[in-house]
Amino acid sequence: MAMARPGVRLLAILGTSAIAILALRSAGAWQHPSTMGYDDTPMLPGGKWRVHDGKRPQPKKVKAAMCDAQDNPGLPPSDAVVLFDGKDLSKWRALKDAGPAQWKVENGYMEVAPGTGDIATRDDFGDIQLHVEWRTPAPLKPGNVWQGNSGVFLFGAYELQVFESSRNLIYADGEAGAIYGQYPPLVNPSCMPGEWQVYDILFTAPRFAGEELVTPPYVTVLQNGVAIHNHTAILGDTKHRELPRYVTRGSKGAIRLQDHGDLVRFRNIWVRPLRADDES
Repeated sequence: MAMARPGVRLLAILGTSAIAILALRSAGAWQHPSTMGYDDTPMLPGGKWRVHDGKRPQPKKVKAAMCDAQDNPGLPPSDAVVLFDGKDLSKWRALKDAGPAQWKVENGYMEVAPGTGDIATRDDFGDIQLHVEWRTPAPLKPGNVWQGNSGVFLFGAYELQVFESSRNLIYADGEAGAIYGQYPPLVNPSCMPGEWQVYDILFTAPRFAGEELVTPPYVTVLQNGVAIHNHTAILGDTKHRELPRYVTRGSKGAIRLQDHGDLVRFRNIWVRPLRADDES
């Protein structure tokens, strides 16, 4: 079990102390193998790995400059649609009933209110550039492998995972930056718990002709300024323990943030549509 590993024992003893985080950073303790994963899930098409395969190699850990630049958020360009500026959730709705979003807003960020459900943008979007800043909770919970779980859903269906991934605590296709259940990030540039992180996303929406998929959705992602996906074709709606499949949709979809029960924070969210409404 993970608790038997020295880095995790240190965390359990000093989990509420900044000393523990510094020790983990300096010792590289986040590189211990994950104990999470499955060996009874379906095989992903065209490859050798199962969905959430526990044996799939973890991405290389790299240091992102954003981890040391916490007060330098990416300001929106002049043509961006600002979805959250730190003041209110007027651009968002509760996913389950389309009523007002119930997440907490204070000090320039929104925070998941566990049990209130996912939230989604009131407007739908097609091809986009999306900027999202997020932060997992700190201090860590000693001995708890599930930390800082949330997600950014593109088109309301394709999840870019949010997770506490400064250490390898989950299967590779479930860590921060993964297209959940499909592709791990190319590398792991995750910051430490409690540090702000950034996703910059270029998303090309799928094209359908009636019930037939014409072209799949594509995504390019930078996490903390480091490329983690490069024009990756998404295999379909992201699922837990299931193969992805495409569900026929229109030309646009909402941006969705996940309530997975953890106190994940978001700030400075903006989007730029990359095609006119009348473009196919």
